[in-house]
Formats: sequence, C-alpha cells, structure tokens
Amino acid sequence: MYDCIIIGCGPSGMTCALYLKRSGKKVLILERSMPGGQMVITTNVENYPGFSHIDGASLATSMFEQITSIGVEVIFEDVIACDLKGKVKRVKTDKNQYESKCVYIATGATSRLLNVEGEKRLTSKGVSYCATCDGALYKEKVVAVVGGGNTSLEDCLYLSNVAKKIYLIHRRDEFRGDEILVKRIKELEKQEKIELVLNSQVVEVLGDEKVSAIKVFNKITSNTKTLDVDAVFVAIGRTPDTEIFGDLKRDDYGYIVVDENKKTSILGVFCGGDVSNTHLRQIVTACGDGATASLSINEYLAKY
Repeated sequence: MYDCIIIGCGPSGMTCALYLKRSGKKVLILERSMPGGQMVITTNVENYPGFSHIDGASLATSMFEQITSIGVEVIFEDVIACDLKGKVKRVKTDKNQYESKCVYIATGATSRLLNVEGEKRLTSKGVSYCATCDGALYKEKVVAVVGGGNTSLEDCLYLSNVAKKIYLIHRRDEFRGDEILVKRIKELEKQEKIELVLNSQVVEVLGDEKVSAIKVFNKITSNTKTLDVDAVFVAIGRTPDTEIFGDLKRDDYGYIVVDENKKTSILGVFCGGDVSNTHLRQIVTACGDGATASLSINEYLAKY
C-alpha cells in the first residue's frame, strides 16, 4: 500500500513526488515511456528559472536523478485502468496492479499533429508546438503559425515581438478565436507584420537538417505554393491523456477539472500539469501544480 501513486513522470509528477518523499511519504510513480513527458522533445528551454538555456532532455534527466536519489520508486508500466472511487485507490497497469491511499494524475497532454510529410522528422528542428518555449530561437526570422483558435492567435501576438514576419495559416476563412485577438491580428496584418493564408492547409514540411520551407494547399483555388520559413509553430489543439479517467469531471475540451488546491471531483484524487484545466501549460507551472498538490495530498493523508 502506497501513500500516493503518481501517474506520469513529467515535471508535475516528479515535483509532487519530490515534495511527498521529502515529507516522509511512500510514493510510486508509474510512467509508460520515459521521464520528462513533452519536456523531452523541447530542444532549448530558455524560460525555466535558474538556466539561461538548457535542452529539455537534460532538464528531465536532472529532475529524474534528483527524485530517484532520495528514494522515489519509479516503475515503467502503462496504466490501463483505475478504480478511484473507494478509500483504497487501485491502479492497474499492463503488468501489475497497485494500491494507494490517494492518486495524483499528471499524464499530460499531447499536441495534435498536422500528420504531414516532414513534420515528425523536423520536430525540434524548426517544427514546434510551443511558441512561448521556442519562439525566441527565431528572432528576426520568418515563421509560420498553423491554426485558427485562441492559441494560434496568441502565438502570433507573442511572435510578432520576435520574428521578422509571420505567416498565419488557417484552413477556414474565419478564425475561431476571441474577437479581441482577431482584431489585434488584423492590426498586425495592416502593419505587414503578419500575412494571412486562409482557406489553406500545410501539406508538407521541407528541410534537411532543419525547416527551410512549407508547402501550402489552397482549398479554394486547388493551388499549392511553397513558403520559405525558418520555423512552423503548430497550434491546432492538444489532446489530454484522460481516456482511463472516465469517472472524473472534465471540461468541454476533455481536461480534468481541478480547484485551486488541485483536487478533482473524486475525494483522494488530485491532478495537475497539462492534463488539468489550467490556463498556462509550461514546465514551471507544471512544477508549481505538483508542489501545490503535494500540500493538499499531505493534508488528505493526515486525515486518512
């Protein structure tokens, strides 16, 4: 019987484990692939306090070495089912079943892919899914942003202070984002800072060692053109990893709903990081969620 089982070994899960272990709790992390989550595929992290720049894999390794050095148990198995409603929580993996007094869910969210030629090969080599993470690498460069919702519009506004020019590519002729954001984009268009490429979709990412261009198909004219860019930021949504947590309350986008203390709709179940309905999804905020959750978990265990 563990005090807490943490599902997911990203920055949120590892921070929660660090705090709980230091407070004397018996903790288990279950992870299906490798430590670090989305952090691992980030080439350069330049907005994490204490480091002017560090690659995501190195930061993930440092976090992992820290928690294992103090005795946090980590098992690499895929969680396939959970029984969370009882006082004893049961977590089933593809190999075993584990029991605990509470559970912290930190399974993260996966960026939706364009699923076009060259995308996966050039990920972290010009293809990015986080403008605030990687945008500074393309100062005075030409970049493309793909998407039509708030995230893509906010990415453009952020990149307008960094990049020389931005192509905003959207498959429709109207944006789904908030009107105030659309208005700001139109203002930047008048300043020739942003060029709108509407009714269009990216069909291929080009480049050898790094992104050099993208091919864009226009659905109205059926023409395909090549745009020379140094980077493409994909912002067409994210998919939270919540398939096995059907009993928990989720928002309209599938993210697990938590309160300010990271409590979910089920007693003894906590959640944080990218899988929760948080406004900002960054490494530093994921760590903050883990720390906040650890306090709530300790309070829960004291009354268990």
